[in-house]
Amino acid sequence: MKRPGVGLVILLFMIMGTWFGLAGSRAAQAQGSAPADDLVLGARLYDDWTEVKGVTPPAGSHPIWARQYTNTLSGPETWRCVTCHGWDYQGKDGAWGSGANYTGFPGIYTARTLPIETLTRLLSGNPDPEHDFSAYLTPAEMRALAVFIREGVIDDRQYIDLVSRKVVGGDPAHGQALYTQTCAACHGADGQQITFRYQGMQVSLASLAVQDPWRFLHRTRFGVARAPEMPIGFTLGWSPQDGRDVLAYAQSLPSGLEPQVTPPLAGQAPTPAPLPGGPAQNFLTGILTALGAMATSLGFALLLGGLLVGILLVVVWILRSRK
Repeated sequence: MKRPGVGLVILLFMIMGTWFGLAGSRAAQAQGSAPADDLVLGARLYDDWTEVKGVTPPAGSHPIWARQYTNTLSGPETWRCVTCHGWDYQGKDGAWGSGANYTGFPGIYTARTLPIETLTRLLSGNPDPEHDFSAYLTPAEMRALAVFIREGVIDDRQYIDLVSRKVVGGDPAHGQALYTQTCAACHGADGQQITFRYQGMQVSLASLAVQDPWRFLHRTRFGVARAPEMPIGFTLGWSPQDGRDVLAYAQSLPSGLEPQVTPPLAGQAPTPAPLPGGPAQNFLTGILTALGAMATSLGFALLLGGLLVGILLVVVWILRSRK
């Protein structure tokens, strides 16, 4: 005779096993999404951690800022990671290798090969105590920054021309499709609906794309510290090339920076400016012209006559002196 208790025990173990399996699966999913969340958070902290945290920047300039003397910024801007290391993550070796933004500080791109723990220690001031952000960022936030450096930075140097700042090998048509689907609702079909503060001026999306393509790429990929609600390419599954295609399309929109060319008037030769002199235009000016000519002639005649009289007087004086 079978005991009913054995079947109940087996059934109970099966239920418990199923429950633990589901719980483990959910935990694994949560762990799998954590790095992605950390990466986006880290990218926004890199942009402006004070905006992300909603805090006032520390007083004065960052201690490390005194090590450079070429960049004239001071105060809150010097506490942002991007101010030293650049939107292209290359620091002195990238787009900010010269000009007003140059600092001489290295980029973070080469640090992407370091372990997360090493990157976190660097952010905590080890071995450089002046690079210690532990008083301002939580351990989780510093880890998010490290995850971004390790997993998120992209090398776009071969795709952006440093001189023209145009995308090399981009597909504007594909970029237009992505822009229309994701961006146009807020920014407008022509990119003029929202303006941005850039170098003391309000500029359009296209103007920003033309002047600072690396900032455009960072923010379309990972978001803006000041606007966390904006859709971003990273969560939409955009590839790095997708982002560059959107940039190529944005650079084709009206930016206000197009060269101004004044075309010649078709079929019309330029009217030469009147030169001084020429025939008289009416009776009065004719008389004045004649009198002027006579006065000029009379003056010349008097001068010539005076010269001849002078010569005669000299001759007479010489002849009398011989007698």
